[in-house]
Amino acid sequence: MRVLSIVGNRPQFIKSGPLSVALRKAGIDEVVLHTGQHWDDELSQVFFDELGLPEPRYRLDLHTADSAAMEPGIRDALDRERPDWTLVYGDTNSTLAGARAAAAAGIPLAHVEAGMRSGDLSMPEERNRIEVDRIAALLLAPDERSRDTLAREGVIGRTEVVGDVMADVAFKLVSFARERSQILDRVGLEPDGYVVTTIHREANVHPERLARIVDGLNRIEEPIVFPAHPRTRERLAGLGPHVHVLDPLSYVDMLALTSQARVIVTDSGGLQKEAYWFGVPCVTARPSTEWVDTVEIGANVLVDDDPERLAAAVAGARMPKERPELYGDGRASERVAAALLGSLPGS
Repeated sequence: MRVLSIVGNRPQFIKSGPLSVALRKAGIDEVVLHTGQHWDDELSQVFFDELGLPEPRYRLDLHTADSAAMEPGIRDALDRERPDWTLVYGDTNSTLAGARAAAAAGIPLAHVEAGMRSGDLSMPEERNRIEVDRIAALLLAPDERSRDTLAREGVIGRTEVVGDVMADVAFKLVSFARERSQILDRVGLEPDGYVVTTIHREANVHPERLARIVDGLNRIEEPIVFPAHPRTRERLAGLGPHVHVLDPLSYVDMLALTSQARVIVTDSGGLQKEAYWFGVPCVTARPSTEWVDTVEIGANVLVDDDPERLAAAVAGARMPKERPELYGDGRASERVAAALLGSLPGS
């Protein structure tokens, strides 16, 4: 069996690491295509180096998030390789471009992280999720909630609950990251004595919203570490002296930093999950989230861009006493590989 895996941004590189290993162990030939949606070395190449990812056979190097610009290059690779499956991750424009190209090429599509919904159609990521799930022949859902969502929507593909592949790498590397990383010493921090923030989504880097989020961060008394996405950093202004703005970090440094924080403030879906796995309370600068369980349990608070609510949520952030297992047990990648093999005609 041959699979063409399409990756384009930081979370997808992370998710693809353990899955590439599982595919090899299952005897599946993986061909990797990097769209170039993230092209900065600190958001791209460092993850291939750190996580031991296979070198992409195809690099589109487009330096764009425009899905229409990605489709021809993906289609060319699909026509050349004629894989049994096209594999896409999550909800980015690279995901959408891969799904559309696979449909045009007549190649079955498998979607990792299928069925996640925030209910907010103003988010491009939400629209991407819905369209990709309608195209996919194999929907690899992280939990029962997402499977039920897909059933309600009447998708035509086969759904399997496999867990979250990001959990696989986070569980395996967090202890290693804490031992090896020097990030806390470099910034002068003590475990449980600081706040980590990441803001990168398109809606949140608009000047008015970003200014309100910055206002909220300035009301927090604790030290804040802010590894800033390039497009966020160029628009940041007015942060207080207690906010340490850093360049994007390697995955090992980021794991060490986030897993030992007192609170995480973010608009990242991946960090909302990782915060939960690490036992760190999360404050989410969005009006909605696809990771609804974390909010229902009380481990995550949605504050949108309200400065007062943001600061108050950080001050009062605590993890709930009961923390049930969410989004997998660290073996999702093995289940994805088995699902791909089991979904071949005649299997």
